[in-house]
Formats: sequence, C-alpha cells, structure tokens
Amino acid sequence: MKWYCKKFHELSVDTLYDLLKLRCDVFVVEQNCPYPELDQLDRLADSHHLYAKKNGVVVAYARLLPVAASYSHYTSIGRVVVAAEQRKEKIGHTLIDQAITHTLRLWPEIGIKIGAQSHLEHFYASHGFTTVSAPYLEDGIEHISMLRE
Repeated sequence: MKWYCKKFHELSVDTLYDLLKLRCDVFVVEQNCPYPELDQLDRLADSHHLYAKKNGVVVAYARLLPVAASYSHYTSIGRVVVAAEQRKEKIGHTLIDQAITHTLRLWPEIGIKIGAQSHLEHFYASHGFTTVSAPYLEDGIEHISMLRE
C-alpha cells in the first residue's frame, strides 16, 4: 500500500474520479445518505487529499482542510473512508494516523476539529480526539464534534 497527499490541482483526472467514487460508494450508496458530496471544499487552494492505493486501487481516503474551511479556529479532517473490502485489514487506524500526521505537518500547532459519526467516537478518541459537543444530526446521521488540540 502506498500513501499520497496532494492538492486538488495535483490529482490526475483518473485519481480524482476514483476518490469521488469511493466517497459516493460509501457515504451516499452504502450509508443510504443522499447529500451534496461535492461542496467546493475539495478545490480550496490549501485543501489536501490523502489517499492510499493498493495494487493500483484507491482503498482509503481523507480530506484535510485548512483553518477556517470548516471551523473558525481549527483545521479539519473529513470524508474519512475505507473501501468496504479493505475494512477487515484495519487500515482505518493507519488512515487516521496518516491524516493527523499530515495535518500537523501542513498546519503545525493548530488544533484539529472533526464532525464524527457518533458510532465512531471511541475510534477517534483512541487517536487523541475528545468529544466537545452533544450529538447532532447531519444529513440524517448522528454526529458529534471532536477536538484534538
């Protein structure tokens, strides 16, 4: 498995298609959650797209956002996704470790805030995030805000 972290304009058309397909396959189809997947944040000048390829296929992805893109005083990690057939490999932990490392490299000394699906609270807590909100609904799925200072 090989990891990449690129800005939007650095992505090939085929890679961009693969990233968007993975996100749609999981968030829209698997989770049965129609929502505006393309939200303009992908193309921000400082947004970064972290992804892993295994045998030439995208198997994991996270979007890294600069300060104020999602939260006023924080960077953010979002669209965290692992391909269904790879979940048994437990690469979600590697993905979030990579996402934290790259986010702190890009924006050192700035906290990371995320909107996590509530059922993943313990997963993110195991990576240093603490819950900072009550549960709320986002696109019909219960979420919580979490912070990693």
